[in-house]
Amino acid sequence: MPLHRPFPAILLLIATLAAAPAWSQPSEADGNAIVSVIQSQLDAFKGDRAVEAFGYASPGIQAMFQTPDRFMQMVRTGYSAVYRPREVQFLDLIVERGELAQRVLFVGPDGVPVIAHYYMERQPDGSWRISGVTLHPTEDRTT
Repeated sequence: MPLHRPFPAILLLIATLAAAPAWSQPSEADGNAIVSVIQSQLDAFKGDRAVEAFGYASPGIQAMFQTPDRFMQMVRTGYSAVYRPREVQFLDLIVERGELAQRVLFVGPDGVPVIAHYYMERQPDGSWRISGVTLHPTEDRTT
């Protein structure tokens, strides 16, 4: 009977960390491409072009919502500041939770500002897609 040795958990952790991208300083080209993807999706939202907007989402987000219409409904109801912003200002590109996140200041249709963190995922072809967005309140107020 062969002797089975358990795979040490530490080796699994090291392998996982080694496989994760090391985002210490993204290139200027990556930063420009990320801003372009986000701006293109915002333009698609503005024109109510659901299929186009959905196309900028990562495969995981697309699988979660399954159709462009479901995706747009989620954006309309849960992300009004992103769907119909009064103002948009791109801030910095940061590393958060091991992922690249582009920070964007939005002033929503209600005049309330929020900071969005757009988590970005590089695709096998080198392009960028949006893998999630979180909204964070800000102290600033717009009248």
